[in-house]
This record gives sequence, C-alpha cells and structure tokens, in this order.
Amino acid sequence: MSKTALIFPGQGSQYVGMGAWLDDHEASRAVFDCAASAGFDARQPCFHGPEDALKRTSATQPALLTVSAATLALLRASGVGYDAVAGHSLGEHSALVAAGVVDFGRALEVVRARGRLMEDSHSGRAGAMAAILGLEPEPLANMCEHAAHGDEAVSVANYNCPGQIVVTGDAAAVERLGVLASDGGARRVVPLAVSGAFHSPLMANAERGMADVLRDVALRAPDAAFYPNVTAEAESDPERIRERLVTQVTHPVRWEETVRNMHAAGVTVFVEVGAGRALSGMVRRIARDATVLSTDTPEQFEEAVDVLARR
Repeated sequence: MSKTALIFPGQGSQYVGMGAWLDDHEASRAVFDCAASAGFDARQPCFHGPEDALKRTSATQPALLTVSAATLALLRASGVGYDAVAGHSLGEHSALVAAGVVDFGRALEVVRARGRLMEDSHSGRAGAMAAILGLEPEPLANMCEHAAHGDEAVSVANYNCPGQIVVTGDAAAVERLGVLASDGGARRVVPLAVSGAFHSPLMANAERGMADVLRDVALRAPDAAFYPNVTAEAESDPERIRERLVTQVTHPVRWEETVRNMHAAGVTVFVEVGAGRALSGMVRRIARDATVLSTDTPEQFEEAVDVLARR
C-alpha cells in the first residue's frame, strides 16, 4: 500500500513573507497566536522581516518551526493523513510535532533554546559551511582529511542528495577543502551564509546545552514513523529520540539515506510542509519515481490537498 510522508525544511529555507497567507486561515492562525502568547511573535520576522533579523539563527529556527506547524495545522484541518515524518536538521523538531511526540508549545521552547545555543556555540573559533556539488562522499571525505591542519578540521554536515554534500568546520579548513574540491572535480563550491559551523564538533557547547534543555521535556512515542537525521532509520523509543536530538547538532544530517529508507518502506508521496521547496528538489533526485508536493504558497497547498484527496 502506498504511504505518504511529511517532510519539514530546516535553516536556509526562510524568506521574508513566508507563511503570511496562512494567517487568513483559522487553524494556522491559532499556531501564530500560540507562538505570540509564548513570547515569540513569529508574524513580525516571518511576514515583515527585515531579512537581517530573520537570518539570525535565534530567530530563524523558531520562525521556521512556527510556519511549518501552522502549515501542518491547516493540512490536518483539510483532512490530510500521513504515515511517516522526517525533518532536515531544525525540521526534525517540526516532524516531532507532526508525529505527536511533543506539542507545538513545548517544541517552540526547545527550538528557541536551540537557536540561541547554536548561534552562540563556536568555541571561540571561526566556523563556516559550504555546499560541494558534483563529488561523491568517499573522495570528499578524503579531501576533508587532507584539508585538516592542527586543530582546524572540516567534515560533512549534510548528505543532501546525489551530487550535493555540505561541509562544515573551522573556516580556514573549509576554505582549504573548497580549493581541493574544485581541483578534484567538483562542479561548484558554494560558501553558505551561516552564523556557525553547524553539525560539527564546533557545536559541542550547543550539544551539551541541548542535553540540559531536553532533559525534562516529556516525549511521547510517535504515532507516525519518525526518521531521525543521525541514523536515518525509523525510531519509536522516546528516550532514543531524545538522544538523537542532542547528538544531531554535532553530527551529519543523513538526508539522502533517510529518503531512500522511507521510500523503501513504501512511501511514494512526499509532502514538504512549510517554507520553500529545497527538500522537494532533493527528494526528486533521490526517489525519482515518487510524487513530490510542496505547500509554500496557497496554490501549492491546494494542489497538494487535491492530489492527496484523490489517492
């Protein structure tokens, strides 16, 4: 039997104006109201910006969570059902809301803390990230080893899809890796506009902080198959989910493997829930025969609901 998965975007998908149309619908408006009552007025950064304010990790992360949760609420109100969930990096927290592991209000508290911790966690070292296009994982891993020098290291942050891998680490090591990758056949090396070396050992302070933040958060068993970034395998035990959320900030996002495993488990429809279409493009390169839907605009949302209603 064909299955449907909801997938949730992470940092980098944000843009000023995202989710503004959702405020016209009662179900999604209630999510923005909930965020405001908890002390985070998502409408301001999401709808109006300015862009520099929205790009701050401490604002980006709760803003994206809120837009994803508001879109999810409207999907549910429209009668959409689903069998599996996953999120890319930050999006993992949105996926946990969808799976019933934690409610939105509690997830917002955790993500606001996560954003602050990751914004501040650089261990006194300048970090950077870059997308490497057109190289396979094994030769890139060898290049990362050669780009390291003393305490300066670079490693893989995201295995996104075939031909797209993101690296992370000390700024100087990432720069050296970029040169090696270009000389070694990479189609492009794209420096990313981020505030730190996410998913690297430079986030060790954030990892310790997340352990403290999550220690007393009650997590329930998921009511849809949940695929964490760290293992890319379905996980149902709340305590192991807690561990994965902590270690995620210093470990790579295994997105390509996650999508392949979901597809192998019977998922044939992937619905990107929230801002942008970055994940949709990745899924199309990983599971070429899958149906991929987006929900970023009213038109995309209506098309997704219509397609799902006819299945």
